[in-house]
Amino acid sequence: MKNAPILITLALAQLATVCLSAEEQAPFPYQLPKEKPDRKLSEAMERIYDNYPAPQPEDNELFSQFKYTELKGFDYRDGDGTVSRRDPSKIIFENGKYYVWYTKRDTKVPPVGMHRAAEATDEIPSADWDLSEIWYATSADGFTWEEQGVAIKRPEKPLVGWRSVTTTDILKWKGKYYLYYQGFMEASGTRGDDCPVAVSYADSPEGPWTAANKVVIPNGPEGAWDQYSIHDPYPLVRDGKIYIYYKSDFGRDPHKVRMQGLAIAEDPLGPFTKHPLNPVITSGHETSLFPFKEGVAALVYKDGPEHNTIQYAEDGVNFSIASITELMPYAAAPYIPDAFTDTKDGRGITWGLAHFINQGGKGRNHSILVRFDCDLSLDVNDPQMKEHRVNHRPDVYYRQGLSKEQRERIESESRAHQSQ
Repeated sequence: MKNAPILITLALAQLATVCLSAEEQAPFPYQLPKEKPDRKLSEAMERIYDNYPAPQPEDNELFSQFKYTELKGFDYRDGDGTVSRRDPSKIIFENGKYYVWYTKRDTKVPPVGMHRAAEATDEIPSADWDLSEIWYATSADGFTWEEQGVAIKRPEKPLVGWRSVTTTDILKWKGKYYLYYQGFMEASGTRGDDCPVAVSYADSPEGPWTAANKVVIPNGPEGAWDQYSIHDPYPLVRDGKIYIYYKSDFGRDPHKVRMQGLAIAEDPLGPFTKHPLNPVITSGHETSLFPFKEGVAALVYKDGPEHNTIQYAEDGVNFSIASITELMPYAAAPYIPDAFTDTKDGRGITWGLAHFINQGGKGRNHSILVRFDCDLSLDVNDPQMKEHRVNHRPDVYYRQGLSKEQRERIESESRAHQSQ
């Protein structure tokens, strides 16, 4: 310890030099520089220049607010809970019109709830997506839609999806069309929400669709992060291959964490190889992705430590946060003209469909499709979409009120405090 005084003296001298250097700097300029200035910066200032595409949200091509519009053309039987539409696919433009596919439940009664799955029958659904099939609709303008009918029916037992086929997404590959979807073989809630991914294909977006009748992306082995669920298959074409991003879960409720994985194939019917770095996105629920510049951008909404972010990966694998936003679309299904062109200059997105869940109140649970608009495009400049914040009315906050248990705890603590 003989050298301790010398080391302390040197450390204090270095600290004094750093402080003196910082004190000698001119104040940070009033106009925020668009490029990183050559000066000492705090970690926060270093971060906005090093981690984000631009230091100001209005200059960040991967920042946007989101606007919502009610759709015309869909009937929900006055919200009685017997009809539900949710989990739309990416939107494509073919034959002079827009196409979208989605999960539709049309049952005699509303779902009883996953916690009552033992009560589910061939006519009584457990969850909002139980006993569902995949339907499609077309539109001339993206606001008014005409439902065309069922695309993927539930197959006969014991084929993949005999209980329910849900949460589909579309791929166009070499002149053919492929719908990937979750195939349930039991009512959700029986063991959880477990299912693998299946696929059907057609020569036209109108169908008819031929089921491959096999699992194309299987669950992981016992002990793997994706051993129970492979949800929300989301195909893009990149590097001459099919990239399918998917969601799985860590742990069980109430502390379940959802993350995103990636599986890659050279043929739409597989085999798909899961990426060795999975999970590739640490958050998100029904995450949507799109080509952007030379890489891939992702709308990472809900669940996990990096939810409510828009992320970017130049290689489609190693994602970083590009912006933080709010009121993101739930189960976003964008219109992406270059989703399947293997572009190296992705132009981004401006609109799509999403869903609102838990509609109708207790005993009438169902979901509805809605439209969202945004500016995540290199070809659009919409200042209104680049506003830094959304102003909510008081009722929005009051709906996030304390539970009965929380209120009782707080009142008990207050009484104990007063008696002291």
